Amino acid sequence: MKLRRTTWSLVLAGALAMSAACSPGTGGGGGGDGKSFEFWSFTAINQKASVDAYRDKHPDVEVKLTEVGTSTETAQALTTALAGGKVPDLVLIQGDDLPKFVQQPQNFVDLRTLGADDVKGDYLDWVMGQSTAKGGEVVGIPTDVGGMAVAYRTDLFAAAGLPTDRDQVSALWPTWEAFIETGKRYTQATGKAFVDNAATSVFSQAVNQGAQKYYDDGGELIYATNPEVKAAFDVGVKAATAGITAKQPSFSSGWSAGMAQGQFATLAAPSWMLNAIRSNAPDTKGKWDIAKVPGEWGNWGGSYLAIPKGAKNPQAAWSYIKEMQSPQGQLEHFVRSGALPSTPSVYKDDKMAFAKDEFFSNAPTGTIYTDSLLGLKPFRIGPDTSAINQELGNAIANVEQSGGNAATAWDDAVRNTKTAIGK
Repeated sequence: MKLRRTTWSLVLAGALAMSAACSPGTGGGGGGDGKSFEFWSFTAINQKASVDAYRDKHPDVEVKLTEVGTSTETAQALTTALAGGKVPDLVLIQGDDLPKFVQQPQNFVDLRTLGADDVKGDYLDWVMGQSTAKGGEVVGIPTDVGGMAVAYRTDLFAAAGLPTDRDQVSALWPTWEAFIETGKRYTQATGKAFVDNAATSVFSQAVNQGAQKYYDDGGELIYATNPEVKAAFDVGVKAATAGITAKQPSFSSGWSAGMAQGQFATLAAPSWMLNAIRSNAPDTKGKWDIAKVPGEWGNWGGSYLAIPKGAKNPQAAWSYIKEMQSPQGQLEHFVRSGALPSTPSVYKDDKMAFAKDEFFSNAPTGTIYTDSLLGLKPFRIGPDTSAINQELGNAIANVEQSGGNAATAWDDAVRNTKTAIGK
C-alpha cells in the first residue's frame, strides 16, 4: 500500500497511501446498534470500495470510514488514540508498522477470543505469524501481500527501440544491474528518464528480496552488517547516479503528473501499486504492461486489520474482518483492485489464474504476482523496520536529488539510522 509528497521520508511514511491526509475521527463511535462501527484506514488503497461492498450486503450496518493519512500517519494516530483511550473499532495497519503494536498486545483485542483460531489457517503462515505476539495473542488479520513486478509503458519502449512484449521485457533485466543498463539504453535513445526514482523503484524492491532484511531470525538488528541490505543499497545508489531517473519521489505531485505525462517509462509495481497507477494516470489505459521484477520474486508490503482494546463495537468489527478478509472476500477485492490475497487457497481460482487487467494491456496479474511469491524466503520484520527503511531511502534520495556523496552514502545512512533509532 501508499503516500505522498516530495521527500523520501514522506514516501516511506506512506508506501501505501496517496492522497492528502484527513483528520481522524474522535474514536469509539460506531452506530450504537452493535452492528455498526468506526474504521480507520490509510489513503490511496481504495478501502472505500471494500466498505461499499460490505454495505451493499449489509444495508443495516453503518461503517464510518476515516482515511487518516499515510500509513505512518495512521499508525501515529493510532498510537495517540491508544494512549488517550479514544480508539476506533477497526484499524488498518501497514505491515512495516505492525511489529511495534504486536509488542504491546494488551492494547488490542486478542482476535482468538472472537474466532481467529478458526480462520488463521486460511492465510499464508509467514504472514499470519507476523501478527501473532509471543504469548500467542493474534493482533491482526492480514488483508493482502505485496508481490512485486515492474510496470512499463509499451509506447515509450517502442519509441526507444526496446521490445514491448512482457516476456521479452522481463528478459531484459534478470538482475538489477541489467535493469540499470536497460535504463541507460532507453535514456540514450530518447533523452528521457527511464524510471521515476531510485529509492522506491530500485532499492525498496531489491531490499525486499533478501532472505534477511534488517533483523535476523532471532530478532537482532543486522541492518548495518547484512550484505543483502548493503547490496540493495549499492544498486539503489548506482541507479541514482546513472542518469536514468526522473528524480520524482513516489506519490509526490510531480510523480503523479510525470506518470500521466509519460515523463518516465517504468516504476515499481508491487500489487498494491496498480490502483495508484490507474488513479494517477487514467488516460494511459492500455499503454502500460507489467514485467517480472529483476530477480523474479519478492514481497513488499501487506497490511492487517486490528481491533483496539476499548473499541465499543468489537463484534461488529470482527464480522467485517471475517467476511471481507475471508478467502472469497480477498478474491473479490483482488478483482476490484488488484491487491494480492494473503489467502493461498484462491491462487488457483479461475478468477485469479486467468485474471487479465485491461488497463495494463491485459497482463495476467494473478499469475504474475503469485509467481513472484514462489521463491520467497520470508524475513523478520521488527519494530524499527519502518524507520530504517526511511533513513536508507533518504540517503539514496539525497544522492539522487541533492548531489549527496555516493561514496559516503552508506556510512551516512548507517550513522543517521543509528541516531534515528538509537541502535
